[in-house]
Amino acid sequence: MIRLAHADAVALIDPAVGNIPSWQVAGRKPLHAAAWRDDPQVQADAELPLVERRLAGDFLCLPFGAAASGDDPLHGWTANSAWTILEHDVAHATLRLGARPYGAEITKRVQLVESGLLQTHVIEGGLGEVTLAHHPMSHMAEGGRLSFSPKRAALTDPLALCPGRNLWSVNQLRGDLHLDCEDGRQWDLRQYPARHRVEDFAILVEARGARLGWTVVIRQAEDDMLVIVKEARVLPITMLWISNGGREFPPWNGRHTGVIGIEDGVANGPSGLGAATGENRLTALGVPTTLSLGPRHVIRHAMISLPRPPGWVEVVALSITRGTLSLTEASGAQIAVPFMEGFFPQ
Repeated sequence: MIRLAHADAVALIDPAVGNIPSWQVAGRKPLHAAAWRDDPQVQADAELPLVERRLAGDFLCLPFGAAASGDDPLHGWTANSAWTILEHDVAHATLRLGARPYGAEITKRVQLVESGLLQTHVIEGGLGEVTLAHHPMSHMAEGGRLSFSPKRAALTDPLALCPGRNLWSVNQLRGDLHLDCEDGRQWDLRQYPARHRVEDFAILVEARGARLGWTVVIRQAEDDMLVIVKEARVLPITMLWISNGGREFPPWNGRHTGVIGIEDGVANGPSGLGAATGENRLTALGVPTTLSLGPRHVIRHAMISLPRPPGWVEVVALSITRGTLSLTEASGAQIAVPFMEGFFPQ
């Protein structure tokens, strides 16, 4: 494991799979790790993809979703194979993926700055089209509330992740954050379905012309906030994965509860690369679902862990200017915290 530390924050990077299984800030633990991550029986099961055996924290998926071919594992080699350490200091590390998916060279830089965990992936060379996404997961013991940058569409997949365990009806395309449920009700996507044993998935599309896209997870029992920020033009969608006890087969066994994935990317949902390379519902909206390899691509992603200010329920605005990240609550209350100047280009 690679250990990073800065001020009151500590993070671990697992170079065997390239994920970040642990990140703590002043005692807060924003990221989730699966219960079976250290179970010897699960770790010995070669039929499970490595990303599933070592499921934890955040990792880069390239390609994102189902295997693109018989040789590609779930979520790609970036999440299932070793990374070589190129540089390691107290608060940052740079790694390079040993494999070269589709001929591309991929480097990862992780750094702790104040209460933030910042990642930069550089993809150079290669040939063809790929999907990709970050895959941070958080756990909510008693549910919580989600806030988002302005979105212009919400979609559900044509097929359920776990048939019979989906709360939201399949194959929806909505212009707001409310989805139809299988039982005829409507669901506000800003509310985590804590009392429903489900596996669900939705895609949110950024507003036209957006520079930054963001999600804020306000966790009820933990009384904190996880802020996730991306470049909207590079990662035009946010995929929400709700995993709340709906998978009853091994190694999940109904025990993977209260988990949400905030998966910012360029993709067409979990169905994989094949479903993203042709025309689809997102490309019909003018939203790209693949990235063309060859040119140099820089993927920037930031997570910030903060205590929840008293009375805060929903964030309605986020801005980053001159080394400061500012959040505005629905009441009009504001907070500002330091943020690495220049990390996201203007």
